[in-house]
Amino acid sequence: MSNTIGDYIRNLTDLPMDAEEVQIESEAVLKAIEAQHGLLAERARGIFSFSYLAFQEYFTARKIVASHNLQALEQALAGLVSHITDAHWREIFLLTATMLRSADGLVQLMKQQIDALVAQDPYLQEFLTWASQKSRTIPTQPKDATVRSFYLALSRTPHVAPHFALASSLDQGMFLDAALDDLLLECAIDGSQDFAHIHSCGDALSHILGIVLDVGLYKSLQQLSNQFPNSRQNQERFELWWQTNYSTWSEQLKTTITNYRNINHQWQFSAEQQQVLQRYYDANQLLLDCLNSNCEVTATIRQEIEATLLLPQKELEDREWQ
Repeated sequence: MSNTIGDYIRNLTDLPMDAEEVQIESEAVLKAIEAQHGLLAERARGIFSFSYLAFQEYFTARKIVASHNLQALEQALAGLVSHITDAHWREIFLLTATMLRSADGLVQLMKQQIDALVAQDPYLQEFLTWASQKSRTIPTQPKDATVRSFYLALSRTPHVAPHFALASSLDQGMFLDAALDDLLLECAIDGSQDFAHIHSCGDALSHILGIVLDVGLYKSLQQLSNQFPNSRQNQERFELWWQTNYSTWSEQLKTTITNYRNINHQWQFSAEQQQVLQRYYDANQLLLDCLNSNCEVTATIRQEIEATLLLPQKELEDREWQ
């Protein structure tokens, strides 16, 4: 920073100035800016930065966009995309996308970088394949990527299933899966330490039967519901059933839901995989935020990116050959 100011000071006068004099004048200007305008702050001795991060983000984006030729711009965008998992760069991505005359190249680079985050992990690829398969069982009213996102979130954090009720109402299949996932949590053996809890499990199953359209699934769930004793009529019979039959009944419920709806897979992600998935989620959200900003992206590029969000590597490669 002081070197830049020093160059500017030298250009203001034809009089010769030695290096020490220029350094003193430069530091004085920096101190004046810091004291009078508040734009800069000295973070460490001789190290200055903008007091407000927004200035720094804006000028960083401007520097990227102002690259003097196409090759330099491509290099600058590649450097930007290397920070796609760093939350500190979020605003710079959004600013750059809106400043570019065409953001096609940027969003394509972002998509490639995002897909690469999970490309080399077979287990994560299996997870994405499952979500993609589930999305194809849903009618085409919602976008495929929306459905894939729903099932990825449902499997990673089942406890958030109730919050999907509004979005799931767009499709009966998604709504049913959210309800069934919530039912499995309600009936989990680890959580069944009191009879009131078990009773609520039976009530939830009865309510779900009212929205099941598949005949086979309905019959299987109805049989399980019929096995469930009424605790209000005979508390002792209910307690005996709970002690001797509930564990088997709960496993049959899990098996039925897995067989008919292909959910309730016990995905066992390592701590590192969980971090990768979180970065993958956040990066996809950033990409969507860029697409939904005021950036200029051609319709073809936008449609292709939206159609291939959250897809496993094999399906991405298959699309390239179509």
